[in-house]
Amino acid sequence: MERPVRVRFAPSPTGPLHIGGVRTALYNYLFARQNGGKMILRIEDTDQTRFVPGAEQYIIEALTWLGIEFDEGVHIGGPFGPYRQSDRKPMYREYADQLIRDGWAYYAFDKPEALEAKRKEFESQKKTFQYDCNTRSEMENSLSLPEDEVQRRIESGEPYVVRFKFPAHTEITVHDLIRGDVTMNSDLLDDKVLFKSDGMPTYHLANIVDDHTMEISHVIRGEEWLPSAPLHVMLYKAFGWEDTMPHFAHLPLLLKPEGNGKLSKRDGDRLGFPVFPLDWHDPKSGELSSGYREKGYMPAAVVNILALLGWNPGTEQEILSMEELIKLFNIEHISKSGAKFNVEKAKWFNHEYLQMESDEAIADMFEPQLKAHNITASRDYVVKVCGMMKERLNFPSELWDTCCYFFEAPTEYDPAAIKKRWKPGMTTHMNKIIEILETVPFEYEKLHTAILDEYIVGNQLNMGQIMNSLRLAVVGKTVGPDMLTLVMVLGKDETIKRVRRAIEVIGEVEN
Repeated sequence: MERPVRVRFAPSPTGPLHIGGVRTALYNYLFARQNGGKMILRIEDTDQTRFVPGAEQYIIEALTWLGIEFDEGVHIGGPFGPYRQSDRKPMYREYADQLIRDGWAYYAFDKPEALEAKRKEFESQKKTFQYDCNTRSEMENSLSLPEDEVQRRIESGEPYVVRFKFPAHTEITVHDLIRGDVTMNSDLLDDKVLFKSDGMPTYHLANIVDDHTMEISHVIRGEEWLPSAPLHVMLYKAFGWEDTMPHFAHLPLLLKPEGNGKLSKRDGDRLGFPVFPLDWHDPKSGELSSGYREKGYMPAAVVNILALLGWNPGTEQEILSMEELIKLFNIEHISKSGAKFNVEKAKWFNHEYLQMESDEAIADMFEPQLKAHNITASRDYVVKVCGMMKERLNFPSELWDTCCYFFEAPTEYDPAAIKKRWKPGMTTHMNKIIEILETVPFEYEKLHTAILDEYIVGNQLNMGQIMNSLRLAVVGKTVGPDMLTLVMVLGKDETIKRVRRAIEVIGEVEN
């Protein structure tokens, strides 16, 4: 009978969480929720030299912002805790000792300078040194040294590591849910360190022990771990846990927009987009790296973007809520090849999600910007403006630049627009429009008839020249919504005031 689904996201607290890691967490979450399973957050901090203060809290905050929820974890506890590897330290020693007793691992006393000398020796022969079944007999370890010598070194406190002992000439097959069977020969694999001289396990040992003791059913992780999978399969065999070994799925890389190589922070800096979910202040350098949240991306948009980078629902549908993603997600539809990050497509997704927000919600986003510009306006007016203009937005940060002329009359006018639109006689036309605004009932249809139909068309005038000049007078540039809709929102008095000022500032021009 198939075991209950239990998956884990197990990042290391070595810095900010890359969006590739976020996608891994998302795929685990979708798979768990679809199968009625449990999602676990485990912090893998075995490498204390790379630990970065604040990174663990950053990871939790980022995933919470995105709506990726956990059933157990370092921040909420659970029946399989503790969920931070440094808090599980005593248990790993027992498992390392078990592997040594059973002949699956050995002590290695090689000093760093001895390993470096061996590497140089191989390099001089145009070879690459690997600590494996072919070379371990030449090194200082419990397989090459007499037993009493090994015991003496351990008792004297000489530093050592514990290495895995790969059997020679053995085909090792990893079944991957995305890639099928992947087979490697043990002669090509090095005897990885499982336990370090500082008393901490390496990722390989801690990862397997934790996945087993936490009853993880599926390991869904990045393809950078595929070369390590044969070791992990062999560790399950060495411990006698083959029957409960999890299913593996190795996800394709997120690639640069050009498609060559893994997406990096440098690519984001170069092309002006974030590669982290939240802003990250590096505690060592003080450097600030931008995040999706602070750039104005909607969390649901980021989830949608990442879900479709390497997976597809089998349909043309692109806008997918978390509920729809949970329903449709299928590991078999994950691509084997890397997915290129598309900056413009990411903006498009955010635009689409911004349109789903209510006018009131957009107004809430706008309020701090209005306050920063010392603007006081009625709530109803702000909501009305946001409703009119939100279709022009990709990000909330664009609200002021997009809508400022609803709140402030222009103080200068686009010189290029003046040259192109404000032709000789334009002050006469603008004064005529003021006259119409003052005398015709202030209603959209009546103004449309009076200005466009009767005055411009009736006198065979240039519609584009006059209406764009009117826009220039009211806005300061020739962009914006339907001109008469804008006039109705600004009101009669404000519109007339702005046109009069433009006539005064720009004045009559000559041919």
